[in-house]
Amino acid sequence: QVQLVESGGGSVESGGSLRLSCAAAGFPFSSYCLGWFRQAPAKEREGLATIDNDGTTIYIGSAKGRFTISRDNAKNTLYLQLSNLNAGDSAMYYCAAARHCHALGHTPHRGQGTQVTVSS
Repeated sequence: QVQLVESGGGSVESGGSLRLSCAAAGFPFSSYCLGWFRQAPAKEREGLATIDNDGTTIYIGSAKGRFTISRDNAKNTLYLQLSNLNAGDSAMYYCAAARHCHALGHTPHRGQGTQVTVSS
């Protein structure tokens, strides 16, 4: 059974940083593409970053230049370093896993999320 559990969210002031983690189990972690998404109330889900099984990373939209995705295959853990946060980054952040990166948008393998709240 695939399990993805996010942690590391919290409340931070504008300009601050957070490191999100996603602990994974139940699938061959090192061979999967992984990604981070977020969703704020009354807004559509937004893709942030992906990291393929070979370490190739792609950043999307507002994540470029401020967020860093990484993975530790030995620990079956995915990370997202958030920097220079602003109020617009407040959202629930989710991790996801799929055999191929193009499937991340509709994969059933997602965590429950961790809340990030940025105060201005």
